[in-house]
Amino acid sequence: DLLDPERLIQCPFVKHHRIRACRFPYHLVKCKESNPKMAKKLATCPFNARHLVPYCDLSDHIMKCNDKSFMEQDLVGGSCEPSQEQVKDGSTWQAPPCDEDWETEVLERSSSPFVWGLHNSGLN
Repeated sequence: DLLDPERLIQCPFVKHHRIRACRFPYHLVKCKESNPKMAKKLATCPFNARHLVPYCDLSDHIMKCNDKSFMEQDLVGGSCEPSQEQVKDGSTWQAPPCDEDWETEVLERSSSPFVWGLHNSGLN
């Protein structure tokens, strides 16, 4: 199951590393730092940063990558683009009126300042 966070994934840097899917992104960062020579040989998929493949195989991977279809669906569906009405009219959201008046609140407070550890009644 691709959505199972406990499934084991093989590390692209060290083949005998098997990491749980939920920890895989963290492992990639650490293992990349520990294996700089191998990291230079691998390219990151533009559709999923968890996909690290040899540079020579990158174009083939891009053509076959399962995550590519998710990106294409977003682009075709236009979910990233605002509607034409939103672009033409601009934002219709307005901030609610503010009922706060900090200056009058300061004046309404007692004249004694706040001192940590002392009660206001002890200052008068």
